[in-house]
Amino acid sequence: MIDAGHGPNTEGKRTPDGMREFEFNAAVAVFLTEELEKLSGVSVFHVHSNMSDIPLKQRTDKANELRVDCYLSIHANAYGTSWNSAEGIETFVHSSKPHEAYQLANIIQASLIKTTGRKNRGVKTADFHVLRETKMTAILIECGFMTNKEEAALLRSMEYRKKCAVSIASSIKDYYKLKSKIQGSSKNVIYKVQTGAFSHYESAEKLANELRAKGFDTFITKVK
Repeated sequence: MIDAGHGPNTEGKRTPDGMREFEFNAAVAVFLTEELEKLSGVSVFHVHSNMSDIPLKQRTDKANELRVDCYLSIHANAYGTSWNSAEGIETFVHSSKPHEAYQLANIIQASLIKTTGRKNRGVKTADFHVLRETKMTAILIECGFMTNKEEAALLRSMEYRKKCAVSIASSIKDYYKLKSKIQGSSKNVIYKVQTGAFSHYESAEKLANELRAKGFDTFITKVK
């Protein structure tokens, strides 16, 4: 289960210059889904929505109902609301420190630090709802500080978003001893539908809003 933390309308949760945290979280969720779907025997679900904010209870209830094996909550961190020097990546498990979650968190944390070169803030414990109310291995990952100018620039970058996703997926693969799907098999081909490509964000947002109004779950991806 992938959980892009918060939602498109969550108050606060922005860089001092206006980028929403959910923009980063949702983009990483897309890349992470693509990476995990390359692995054999893996089914990927989402508990967030690009159209509206989903309550935490609804998210954890869905995960429990589907009996998923692993819950990954993707976030960007913040310290206050203005630019400051707080930096780095940290990964959380519940304060009861579940053995499997703690093992996986350490693998994910080490991989993210190696891949991104950011400051290692370590694996920590907390009583967050998504860690407390889930009945499976649950991890919450803070991929950098929105209130740090250097890291905020990275959080905006598609390259950094993909790095985080690939690193997390690689950790999942290693921890669960998963194998990549055999290339070239028709059973493993994934077909995707794109409804538009624009040079201006406003045009993309207009089409996305029209599709959301018709009930489609949409997202906008920036490609360099």
